[in-house]
Amino acid sequence: MFKRFFLVALCISGTLSAQNYFFEKFQPFDSKIPSPEQFLGYAIGEHHTRHDLIVAYLTKLAEVSDRASIYEYGRTHEGRKLVMLTITTPENLKNLDNIKQQHLAFSDPAQSVSNYNDVPIFINLAYNVHGNEPSSSEAALLTAYTFAASNSPEILKYLKNSVIFLDPTINPDGRDRHTQWANMYQGNPLVADPQDAEHNEYWPRGRTNHYWFDLNRDWLLGIHPESRGKLTWYHQWYPNVVTDFHEMGSQSSYFFEPMKVNASQDPIMPKENYEDLNNLFGEYFASALDSIGSFYFTKEVFDGTYPGYGSSYPDLQGGLGLLFEQASSRGHKQTTKFGEITFPFTIRNQYTSSITTVRAAVENKAMLRKYQQKFFKSALSNASKSRVRGYTFKDDYDKNRVKAFIDKLLLHKIEVYESGNAFVVPTDQPQYRMVQTMFETYDTYRDSVYYDASAWSVANFYNMKYKPVTNLNTGTKITATTDLVKTDAVQKTDYAYIIDYDDYNATAALNYLQQNGIVVSSSFKPFTTTTNKGLTTFNYGTLVIPISLQKKDSDTVFELAQKAQQKFQVTIHSVSSGYSSKGIDLGSRYVSPLTKPKAMMLIGDGVRSYEAGEVWHLLDTRVHMPITKIPMRNFNRANMDKYNTLVMVSGNYNLSKAQLDKIKDWIGKGNTLITIGNASKWAIDKKLVKEKLTEGPKKDSTAVAVRKPYVDAPENLGKESVGGAIFKVDLDLTHPLAFGYRDTQIPVYKNNSVWLAPSKNEYATVAKYAKDPHIDGFITKKNMEGFLKPSASLLVSKVGRGRVVLFADNPNFRGSWYGTNRLFLNALFLGDKIDVPD
Repeated sequence: MFKRFFLVALCISGTLSAQNYFFEKFQPFDSKIPSPEQFLGYAIGEHHTRHDLIVAYLTKLAEVSDRASIYEYGRTHEGRKLVMLTITTPENLKNLDNIKQQHLAFSDPAQSVSNYNDVPIFINLAYNVHGNEPSSSEAALLTAYTFAASNSPEILKYLKNSVIFLDPTINPDGRDRHTQWANMYQGNPLVADPQDAEHNEYWPRGRTNHYWFDLNRDWLLGIHPESRGKLTWYHQWYPNVVTDFHEMGSQSSYFFEPMKVNASQDPIMPKENYEDLNNLFGEYFASALDSIGSFYFTKEVFDGTYPGYGSSYPDLQGGLGLLFEQASSRGHKQTTKFGEITFPFTIRNQYTSSITTVRAAVENKAMLRKYQQKFFKSALSNASKSRVRGYTFKDDYDKNRVKAFIDKLLLHKIEVYESGNAFVVPTDQPQYRMVQTMFETYDTYRDSVYYDASAWSVANFYNMKYKPVTNLNTGTKITATTDLVKTDAVQKTDYAYIIDYDDYNATAALNYLQQNGIVVSSSFKPFTTTTNKGLTTFNYGTLVIPISLQKKDSDTVFELAQKAQQKFQVTIHSVSSGYSSKGIDLGSRYVSPLTKPKAMMLIGDGVRSYEAGEVWHLLDTRVHMPITKIPMRNFNRANMDKYNTLVMVSGNYNLSKAQLDKIKDWIGKGNTLITIGNASKWAIDKKLVKEKLTEGPKKDSTAVAVRKPYVDAPENLGKESVGGAIFKVDLDLTHPLAFGYRDTQIPVYKNNSVWLAPSKNEYATVAKYAKDPHIDGFITKKNMEGFLKPSASLLVSKVGRGRVVLFADNPNFRGSWYGTNRLFLNALFLGDKIDVPD
């Protein structure tokens, strides 16, 4: 059957034009409205369409069709437009503000409207979150044209009963990266050989955005402008149905929901969502795909547990998120086990599912409306049944980290209040399920095999000190974070300035001053001294800026201190004496000048682009510090002596002995290598450092294996991997890598099987997993007892006059781990100050 329809896609001609292959059944079309083929100058599927042309075509539709309007909801990191095309009848479009208010009444638990069938259903057709899964954006063009131009009675009925919000490309930067590749290597005639360059992108490939992040994990975390813009739009409209179109391996077929059984023991999304609605819509998709001879599957893979997917976040907002996965042609045509799969064929399945989504939503309008209304009302009733009335949190020493966490809560429309010296999130609010997502932790699961992550309590990402409370006193409601952090103006001094290093933004302030030629020192012991604010105690790592030792005059230093404070909202103290009432004085040998980091990072084939992108993003967007990205193919000729820090994230580093010696010799000169995850294991395996991996429990070689069903093998083996869980570590607060922390225990995120044995050097183990380490997420007893508990999370190992900083866990995971970013940044800015005693 596959082969038959692939051949159809290739043999379009004469009586059956390219566009009729997709939507012949929806004739007639308004001749005044150009089809995608007429506008682009080529048939859909003939080439990959650039994002600017996609936007241009949708803009044209909004100009010539009275059914459509276009709205820009954001810009990507690379400046590409993020647009939403609204399509409905001309009457609905003119009355959209009124329809919106009627629609939002169903998401307001204070209202009890019952006009379920009278209000058009809101549908968000969203495409191409993974840039190199391109068929869906092409289908978006066809879908937009169909609803803007078709005069078919079926389409007219759908338009009358719905408002369609079409988001053609969620990830334009990644899409254009892949589009350029696929079109650049497109052959004529087409080359179907899977080994051809067209089907094999070069690193980092087009899946991710500018900073190599997977945007389909960012709905919850809201780090990037693509996601933040979409979330802002989302909470203005609350669509009833949201699509999430993807592609998968070429040897597969087509997937639509329902998914596999949820991994959570008791999912916070209603059962009606992942059973009743998914099964109902699934029948529609099955019928539509049967009609065009496409094969498909459901229920076998994927999960809707993690709330940060495009197909799961809507499930926590009273809507129905729908995942689609199309076997990819990975170019224009490719040979598979079933014959040749073509780009037009993949597009047609996505287009068919797009139209079918609208049909199913319109024909079940009342059910979806009732579900949405019940969803938000049940949020309040569920909250009332819990003993927990809310959560309080605070951090007296790090206002900017608290601010970043509150910003995340507000992005998801979670109500936050300031009460005394703490902040309060009540459970009695429409976004109760998002409150649960942010704060609740779990240790019991229905299914142990995760597609992505088993823990996502966001408060732990921020190392937020929070607690559930059974009695609640709310104070002032917070509506914005703009003025949440207030700092007094810097007072001029001719002696020294002091910056608390506890604040998340202190490292960015340090970098700013160093970039502008200011020599900044760090205190390696606490002290108490008199400042312009009175007697003040300072922690490990406090930054000291001595005026008389600068090459710049005091006025210039003062001006830069002012700018640093204003830019990063950090507190800067002024002192007129170096004498401390307690602890070290400012002239102590324990107050040491810091070397400006000159960092490089290896990237390219074999390197995990996600982790490399996380480093790049952190330094670019929060620290504003440049890092040189050196492709593996250029490493041989790279002059390492220009840098004092090398970052190696997880990857498969197939380095020659000469390349390994090059790195080792460079470290030995006094430089710092920072390894993360698998790169730390690599450093040990290659004997770059004299550390070891945790061996774990010994296997009994004489034991007879217990026979198990063959069909269960993938599940049984899969559960042994650590799919993303949160654990406590014990931290040595006196170590330079821990400067800026006040608590001896902090959460870390583990999504690998890298188990570092504690160092034999008693001063080199910076962070070790706690005796009772579990916070959130799934881990087997074998991994917990045999590997995690005996292991270290962070080590430093001496190599000549230099050192290697080994992270077992990723401190920068998904740009969201504000709680552990400081560990990594300390390795960059304080690395050369770490002297591992013999």
